[in-house]
Amino acid sequence: MAKRAGDPLPDPPAGALWSCPRCGRAFANRNQSHFCGRHELAPHFAGKSELARLLFEDFVRLVNAIGPAVIVPEKSRIAFQVRMSFAALMVRKSYLVGHLVLARRLEHPRFSRIDTISARNHVHHFRLERREDLDPLFASWLREAYAVGEQRHLLPGAPARRGAPGHRG
Repeated sequence: MAKRAGDPLPDPPAGALWSCPRCGRAFANRNQSHFCGRHELAPHFAGKSELARLLFEDFVRLVNAIGPAVIVPEKSRIAFQVRMSFAALMVRKSYLVGHLVLARRLEHPRFSRIDTISARNHVHHFRLERREDLDPLFASWLREAYAVGEQRHLLPGAPARRGAPGHRG
């Protein structure tokens, strides 16, 4: 089961995490900019459909199949973190919107937008409307994002990936 913010993470692959002295949230970078606060999951689902909750639970199951992660309920989103946040979800009435952070830019029709933050951090926005949207292809992208959350893309020898020519995911 994914952990909650403030719970200790397993030993990180490289370097200790810094914990905010005010809210206790752990970060890969010392003095990481963030909004302190403790939020609960329940308000994200108030007045939302059962489908939205099932989509969230399916997403969490996919994350748990990859490895341990911390679920960080924030004011406007629910983040998923290993060393760094690698995914986030926003609960709508009957669907979810969210993003995955990949080390490469991956053009695919299922991504509504891609924001390039740096050469190895590309935020891929998506919408989940049906449980079938969480298919093996989506799971493969989630595994890739989880590795970014572990910061494996920054380890020596990690390829600077831009997406293989002609590769559609």
